[in-house]
Amino acid sequence: MNRLEGKVALITGASAGIGHATAKLFAAEGARLVVGARRAAELDQLVAEIRAAGGQAVALAGDVRSEDYARALVALAVSTYGRLDVAFNNAGTLGEGGPSTGVSEAGWTDTLAINLTGAFLGAKHQVAQMLENGGGSVIFTSTFVGHSFAFPGVAAYAASKAGLIGLTQALAAEYGPQGVRVNAILPGAVDTDMYRTMNDTKESQSFITNLHALKRVARPGELARSVLYLASDDSSFVTGTASLVDGGASITRT
Repeated sequence: MNRLEGKVALITGASAGIGHATAKLFAAEGARLVVGARRAAELDQLVAEIRAAGGQAVALAGDVRSEDYARALVALAVSTYGRLDVAFNNAGTLGEGGPSTGVSEAGWTDTLAINLTGAFLGAKHQVAQMLENGGGSVIFTSTFVGHSFAFPGVAAYAASKAGLIGLTQALAAEYGPQGVRVNAILPGAVDTDMYRTMNDTKESQSFITNLHALKRVARPGELARSVLYLASDDSSFVTGTASLVDGGASITRT
């Protein structure tokens, strides 16, 4: 416990799923939090739960496609807590799916804007602040899709998430000498609202489950623990990694 004692952490996509679970775990581990997402009511509820458990958190709702929002989240961390040590850029969307020849330009652009450009804009301002602190840890949520496993019908999603791996490596190389570590997690299927929307039949859920060597999908809290490792000093010599947390989906197609 208390692996993040004294640290200030910023989490996007915190209203549900992996981001929500990570926020609660970070708070339990001593971090002071800034949480962001588009849904203000869910963020307010999350903050209330963290405070009721004795933690510290503030929220700011907004759209990660906006650089003003990226800047405002960092400013809130500094004005509230005086610094920023950890940033988990987790906000994302499945985006427009279907055969690639039918994907609209707007659907393609919007998916990349949320998943890739939004993460870049966040990191741009997060890293700048971390440099003033003498270092920090930036983490992205990518996916095994587009890295070690291909699904038809998700070209924009796969491309945007694969782009996050390149961004991770570029930022790690650029800012490692100044003490900023940058890593990505690559989840397999996780039991979130997005997963249940995508897989709303027993047949679909069975198919996805059997893609994984562990023959189950992950719980959000399991991914949160991987993020905690990358955020904490336990991973002090880890940077530039694309860490598969996929239940073995990358090693089996059966």
